[in-house]
Amino acid sequence: MKNKKSTHLLNKPYALPILTATLIIAALLTTTITLTRNSPLLCSSINSNSPPSEETNYDHETMKSQMQAIVHYATSEIVPQQSLKEITISLNVLQSLYPCNFLVYGLGYDSIMWSSLNPKGTTLFLEEDPIWVQTVLKDSPNLHVHTVHYPTRLSEADQLLSIYKTIPSCLPLNLNLKGRDPKDQSPCPLLLTSLPEEVYEREWDLIMIDAPRGYFSEAPGRMGAIFTAAAMARARTRPGKTHVFVHDVNRRVEKMFALEFLCRKYLVEAVGRLWHFEIPPAPANLSQGGTGATFC
Repeated sequence: MKNKKSTHLLNKPYALPILTATLIIAALLTTTITLTRNSPLLCSSINSNSPPSEETNYDHETMKSQMQAIVHYATSEIVPQQSLKEITISLNVLQSLYPCNFLVYGLGYDSIMWSSLNPKGTTLFLEEDPIWVQTVLKDSPNLHVHTVHYPTRLSEADQLLSIYKTIPSCLPLNLNLKGRDPKDQSPCPLLLTSLPEEVYEREWDLIMIDAPRGYFSEAPGRMGAIFTAAAMARARTRPGKTHVFVHDVNRRVEKMFALEFLCRKYLVEAVGRLWHFEIPPAPANLSQGGTGATFC
């Protein structure tokens, strides 16, 4: 009888949003409790006569942000775009690494969650729609967001994939994240070189690709985001691997470009429409005839 009742509940239209919100709230509470245990931010320190330290002020702002996120998801009927199982994959990796550098392509209903789950880390969102950025920031002004432009179109995806190997600046051996040599007359059309400088100044531990739009021919598509994520992962100099998450791999272009540049051999988890890659830095001894000529 208990199992039957539970199954019936899961079939309700509101069951999945409730479960997803519960997971998010639980994760936020866990992170908040962990931060509190490692922080001097206790009632006694707040009420003491000594002035709060810079670290205490920072922890207070972090916990304030997390509590706001908990209230947001506890009271909202709108849940993140990803499913419960998809969120869980990213959540597990994020909680194992925070504080870390987390780059997110896209701004959505899940942005408060991702930012709050990376306390004392850097979570940066890249969004193509300036109107949507203002809409989200109106309710969540503490999110770190840059409005960006993508030079590609989804209709160009097949052509870009077919010609990139003929363009020297697109090959792993010649990748230059901070732009191209002025003498180079053939810049790589897949490499995003006009993102905010902050994107190139950091090495990202996690990269979530859930944007830009990629569901109609004139949309930018995610070709450049996937290619640039691969370039960043290969250029890593810090210890560890780069975790790259690609959403909407049920669509042809996302799947095709992920396999070409992020590599099936680095695919460690696949749930629903989400793929999780763990990409190591490129070998130091790249050669044009060997691994320097291909990504995989």
